[in-house]
Amino acid sequence: MNIIRMSGGIGNQMFQYALYLKLTSLGKEVKFDDVTEYELDNARPIMLSVFGIDYPKATREELVKITDASMHPLSRVRRKIFGRRSGEYHEASVDYDAAVLEKENAYLCGCFQSERYFKDIESQVRQTYQFRNILIPEEIQEKIQSYERQIKESMSVSIHIRRGDYLDAADVYGGICTDAYYNKAIRYMIERYETPHFFVFTNDTFWAEKWCEVRNRETGKEFTVITGTDEKTGYIDLMLMSRCKAHIIANSSFSWWGAWLDDSPGKCVAAPVKWLNTRECSDIYTKDMIRINAAGKMGSS
Repeated sequence: MNIIRMSGGIGNQMFQYALYLKLTSLGKEVKFDDVTEYELDNARPIMLSVFGIDYPKATREELVKITDASMHPLSRVRRKIFGRRSGEYHEASVDYDAAVLEKENAYLCGCFQSERYFKDIESQVRQTYQFRNILIPEEIQEKIQSYERQIKESMSVSIHIRRGDYLDAADVYGGICTDAYYNKAIRYMIERYETPHFFVFTNDTFWAEKWCEVRNRETGKEFTVITGTDEKTGYIDLMLMSRCKAHIIANSSFSWWGAWLDDSPGKCVAAPVKWLNTRECSDIYTKDMIRINAAGKMGSS
């Protein structure tokens, strides 16, 4: 049996569950550790239930066994002499590692952010991540319905701008999705589509309103900031994003999934050339992504 350590927000959880689907398609028994990472006070909520997913959970005994963490005196003596007999696998990079699919009796730690893990079961993944009966709080139902209508009736382009935690971790995420990146991506969409309507998804809506006012004056195109949702209802943003017809994503698994779940034929996705400052992440990109660097230049570097 393998155990996947669940971590991160909804985007990372979706990658981890997609890996689960792949491993089980290979006939492997897989469970989740959804406790260790989420014992922290600042942990994000587990969101897979919005898709109606009921995943198998590893017991404490199973976790102790697979990580060789037994506190029995004989086990402690053995570890002291021979070292830990652990099945832990820690993702060395963000790139695809085929060895993950061969693991047995392993504790899998990582985000596994590559379509390559599940490309051959794509239809199953898409069927799993359907927004069938999601809960929309009553106080924002009318607003969300209006957004859905506007997105459906226009040449809708999603823009994801991640602030907040990304500003705090600038050494990892900073200097990638710059104004030059967004400006070039917006111009590209305007050249490609005659009347695009840009829908902005962000965790800083006050800042985004002013940002959109500037872009509206510069381009004459319509910009709408999605408001009314928060961290607990972020899945609504993901649903709306997936219904747009083109996408300008951030270096974020959240908007990666928002774009990927859009199954429009010939869709256009603008993505930053670099994903992280600390790691190479070439396998996170899909074939429909057009890459733009922090200076606003198109290309792969």
